[in-house]
Amino acid sequence: MKSYTPPPDKSITIRALLLAAVARGRTRIANPLLCEDTRAAVRCLKALGVKLRRGGNEFIVEGRGLKGLKKPAAALDAGESGALARLLAGILAGQDFPSVLTGRGSLLKRPMAGLAGALTKLGAGIKTAKGRLPLSIKPAAMKGNKISGVESAQIKSALLLAGLYAAGPLEIREKTPTRDHTERLLALLGARLTKQGPRIRLEPGPLTARPLTIPGDFSSAAPFIAAALLSGRALKITSCGLNPARLGFLTALRKMGAVINLKAVEAFPEPYGELEVLPSALKARSVPGAEIPAMVDEVPLLALLAARARGVTVIRGIESLRAKESDRIESALALLASLGVKAVYRNGAMEITGRPSFTAVKPVETFGDHRIAMAAAAAALVCPGLKIKNPGCVNKSYPGFWNDFKAIFSFSFS
Repeated sequence: MKSYTPPPDKSITIRALLLAAVARGRTRIANPLLCEDTRAAVRCLKALGVKLRRGGNEFIVEGRGLKGLKKPAAALDAGESGALARLLAGILAGQDFPSVLTGRGSLLKRPMAGLAGALTKLGAGIKTAKGRLPLSIKPAAMKGNKISGVESAQIKSALLLAGLYAAGPLEIREKTPTRDHTERLLALLGARLTKQGPRIRLEPGPLTARPLTIPGDFSSAAPFIAAALLSGRALKITSCGLNPARLGFLTALRKMGAVINLKAVEAFPEPYGELEVLPSALKARSVPGAEIPAMVDEVPLLALLAARARGVTVIRGIESLRAKESDRIESALALLASLGVKAVYRNGAMEITGRPSFTAVKPVETFGDHRIAMAAAAAALVCPGLKIKNPGCVNKSYPGFWNDFKAIFSFSFS
């Protein structure tokens, strides 16, 4: 059985950098991810006067406290990172200087009206450009509030970061539980935060630097899980983040018959551990929308595996995937069409008819989306002759993906 260790978690790296920047004191962030998105975070923080340096396999961040950032000389560029843009907006909303936050490529097409509307409920002076970037943010008196029905982890995180600057407590009620990396990091850095079911309460106040280590990225491991299941190979995955709010893909696969063993270590702030993927026969099932927030990045992979399951799989509650790096409903359907798979999206659900094998009907169009490219890699492992357009888009989150994939599966792409 081969063994694979995923790269550090992108979502946690971005959050750790931002929180360390507004904490008091020096934070050592061990095992950070270096990719296009995290480099954009570093550039933005340096433009805000934060001193960061990389030493070995760690970042050392000299925190400036909640109000210690300086006015940037130009618009801040979040690259193509939606997480960076939304979370940084929460911090900028509490500053005493105006700022402009923009991005590049696909990020310029992604909706920001929901973010702006949520932050406005805390008193933020924020405006979008017709619902998209750039964001114009002006100093404003932040206030506490009670906000219900939050569905996005990124908007929830932006609210929590803005809540640090409010004059009173912030209370959030989630519609469905979403990934909680921000809450865990806030607790590590001393924020007065409590959780009870869907209710999150944050008292405003300072953060204090503490060392932390970034675990392996489950979303980066997911294509390797899919490839192992498709090819019938056993695979051990080590040092992988196992936050329960990120394991929806694992849960869905087990319900489809996948044999995946898990050994978790309950570490603070993030659990991690090992996964053992064994050859399995998959069967179709109906995936309810309530399961999607815990696997929002892995839906294309779930659709791919459903295409090899026995029967018709129905995946509901995925409309939010239209606003990712690509329209992931359409790009996932295009991927399946490239493999000769029958799949449609209707009545708010994706319906996928499983088949015993794939056929390379046409090259896979990745639409510049790293998640689609990685799903295509898993498909190519069992579909001889399949070609993938723009495979380099994986650099957004996983620069070493192709080398790692070829090393684990001993496979050369055409």
